[in-house]
Parts: sequence; C-alpha cells; structure tokens
Amino acid sequence: MYLIKKLYNLYRNLRSKYIVAICKLIYGNAFMVQKDLYVQKGFLVTIEEKGKIKIGRRVFFNNGCSLNSLCGITIEDDCIFGENVKIYDHNHIYTNGNVPINEQGFTMGQVVVGRNTWVASNVTILKGVHIGARCVIGANCVIYKDVPDDTLVISENNLAIRKIVGR
Repeated sequence: MYLIKKLYNLYRNLRSKYIVAICKLIYGNAFMVQKDLYVQKGFLVTIEEKGKIKIGRRVFFNNGCSLNSLCGITIEDDCIFGENVKIYDHNHIYTNGNVPINEQGFTMGQVVVGRNTWVASNVTILKGVHIGARCVIGANCVIYKDVPDDTLVISENNLAIRKIVGR
C-alpha cells in the first residue's frame, strides 16, 4: 500500500509540473505560478487579450476545474478547490437586442481568492469578486459578490422531497 501511495504522489507531481509547463509555454508571463501547484484531471486554463492568472504556493485543484481570464485572476497561498470549480473574470454584454451577444463584448473585473480558502465542488466564481482569507465556500454556490475574511458561504436552496400525488 505504501508503494502505491508513493507512486500515485509521484504521478500527481509529474502531471502537475507537465500542465504548468504547457500553460507557461502557451501563455508565457500571463500565467504565473509559485511553488507546489497540484492539479487533477481536466484542469483548464484560458487566458485571452490582457488576461493574467497568478497562483500562489501550495494550491490544489481537483478534477474538472477551469480558470478563464480576460483581465486577471489571483489565487493566494494554500487554497484548495473541489471538483468542477469555474472562475471567470468576465461576462458577456447582452443589452443590445439588435446585436448578437457574441459580438457585444464583455464586462470585466479582477477575481481574487484569499489565502487558506477552500472552495468546494461545483462552485462558480464570477467577475469582480474578492473572496477573503480563510473562507469556506460550500458546494454548488454561485459567488457574485465579495466575501469577507473568515466567512462560510453556503447555498440555502432547500431540498424539497415530496411524495408523488396519486402513488
């Protein structure tokens, strides 16, 4: 069992270094990473126009996470991200009904995730959001406004379980 765990850790480290090297090759200085970034399968980085992504030390991304930047995303040290977390620093403009949405451009705002924050699975973080240090963002949340330091955010969508009428 010990050998299997050692081999898995070696594989994880090599995969993370490979992905970082590819992102650096594609995006150059627009993709900045400190030491000890770990990523699982399906990690996706998209940087366009003047976008930048900065990732601190000892950051972990689980399966299926994506970072999408047109202006700037900063992730500070010691953050962990659950599966399928999506971060966007931009949003489509859709106000002119006479122009196709894909031709209207974008609104943009820097995203910052403070140090020692846990973002749980299936969270979406939208443009202009600053999440403070030592926060916990619960599963399935859509974060569209700032979160202060030392805050727990949960979705209060109540689960309704009802018997089907007539059965």
